[in-house]
Amino acid sequence: MRILLAEDEHTLGTWLCRALEHSGIQVEWVDDGRLADRALQQRDHDALVLDLGLPGLDGHRVLQRLRERDQRIPALILTARDSVDEKVAALNAGADDFLAKPFALAELEARLHALVRRARGVEHPRLACGPLVYDSTRRQFTLHGEVLALSPRESAVLRALAQRTGEPLSKQQIIDRVFSDQDEVHPEAVEVLVYRLRRRLEGSGARIVTLRGLGYVLEPE
Repeated sequence: MRILLAEDEHTLGTWLCRALEHSGIQVEWVDDGRLADRALQQRDHDALVLDLGLPGLDGHRVLQRLRERDQRIPALILTARDSVDEKVAALNAGADDFLAKPFALAELEARLHALVRRARGVEHPRLACGPLVYDSTRRQFTLHGEVLALSPRESAVLRALAQRTGEPLSKQQIIDRVFSDQDEVHPEAVEVLVYRLRRRLEGSGARIVTLRGLGYVLEPE
């Protein structure tokens, strides 16, 4: 999962980036509403975590512009403004969820996973492609009921593909979801990871297919 975090408290933003990335969630962090609006237009994200009290362009306007463009990325409002009126205004403006500060990291993670599942029409916390199953609670893949031994990056690439089963992901989209913004990654690294995954899945009932010009697709055999 790759999220956009729009938060102007630098202590909180730094901590959230480290904590969420430790849990396998890639974070693009901006501290200004104008930067958030630009990032939402230019790059692909699975969810938005949005503070309302942003400089430059406040969270309400960021959310309004997002929905005016008919971008359906799920948006979770994260703010110290915990009044009922504030919640109602944000939800009416197109927010999908609301979490008041202070909050527990585990709750934020659970809400993000739930929002992304709902956005993709998947309510169950497991992702599946034929005999290949990912359990987000245990953070592991199983194949025919047996735990699939994968490196962290192999698991992250397979998870990104499993979240879009049947839909192509380009190399750049995989890089955005698997690697941090600080990593310098060449497309060849994605090719190597996909090659390893193909060998692990060979003859299993799930496979990764290359669609020329579009990217990679995870599909049942």
